[in-house]
Amino acid sequence: QVQLVESGGGLVQAGGSLRLSCARSGRSIATYAMGWFRQAPGKEREFVSAISWSGGNTNYADSVKGRFTISRDNAKNTVYLQMNSLRPEDTAVYYCAAEPILTDYAPTYHDYAYWGQGTQVTVSS
Repeated sequence: QVQLVESGGGLVQAGGSLRLSCARSGRSIATYAMGWFRQAPGKEREFVSAISWSGGNTNYADSVKGRFTISRDNAKNTVYLQMNSLRPEDTAVYYCAAEPILTDYAPTYHDYAYWGQGTQVTVSS
């Protein structure tokens, strides 16, 4: 069983930055791809970013490319999402997810096996 706990959310002004963290407990994430998703009020959950188990492959939604950076530290069992140049439309609950995977791929699909409870990010204009 893998448990994920997100942290780092909060209120920030447009143009500001936040760094989200997702800490894992349970089995090692060394063979798990990790992803970040978000859900804004009244909208469906959407893919934000993903990173392969080695960290060598990443994927980003077009809306965050060039502004967000995903990274991971397998020794600390933690994945990060550095969010810069935040916009009001980035306001959402951000979820961390883990997907057991045999290849070094960063999946963009939504059907990850394990999910955190989410952390709120609010960007004021």
